[in-house]
Amino acid sequence: MRDWSAKRYWLVGASEGLGAALAREMSAAGAELYLSARSEDRLGALADSLPGKAHVLPVDITDAGALERVAETIGDFDGVVQLAAVYWPFGAQEWDAEHANLMADVNLGGAMRLMGVVVPRFVARGRGHIVMTGSLSGYRGLPGAAAYVATKSGVMALAESLHADLRGTGVEVQLINPGFIETRLTEKNDFHMPFKMQPDEAAQVYFGHMTRGGFQKAFPRLFSWVFRGSQFLPDWLYYRIFS
Repeated sequence: MRDWSAKRYWLVGASEGLGAALAREMSAAGAELYLSARSEDRLGALADSLPGKAHVLPVDITDAGALERVAETIGDFDGVVQLAAVYWPFGAQEWDAEHANLMADVNLGGAMRLMGVVVPRFVARGRGHIVMTGSLSGYRGLPGAAAYVATKSGVMALAESLHADLRGTGVEVQLINPGFIETRLTEKNDFHMPFKMQPDEAAQVYFGHMTRGGFQKAFPRLFSWVFRGSQFLPDWLYYRIFS
């Protein structure tokens, strides 16, 4: 079990939803937090509401130089949680190039830029904790969400590869793949979302896995079995069911 007392964590994508709820869990457990997102106002309100030390460091995750400057400002920190993401629901028939490219730049490109800042620091000192946020949608291609699914699949593959490289080095990598969470992003969906969770409820599961350790966590459990199990289906059956 991880001891959170006086640990210093950088949360990127902390201004609302799951990120804000996770900040509340971590702060209550004793962690000192560095909160980043684009919205300084939301971050400030969140920091003021937390029981522990919290610092507001606005950043645009598409700006590698800005991420580097924030990391330098923080100095020596114990871990980072990658949460920043954007989402617009559309498939091939309604392809939206602007939003597709923005999802790629923020969701996957942002994760890559963040790792470019964090991984060399942690590797150099031989310790650190990296937590990346995937999605149940990232296990296999789905209809109506091609661009978003591709970005989350990329984040998940990045986490898996980092874990493969860094096992046994003192740098721990975790990947957490949530299902539907009630946020400003999922409000865009016009379909039924099974097992949808509230941010506080999802944050408890997320933080529990961070505390216990282990590489990958997918939740809600029953819903995750559908997506993880789909990886073992032959193509002809998978697309007949999921399309």
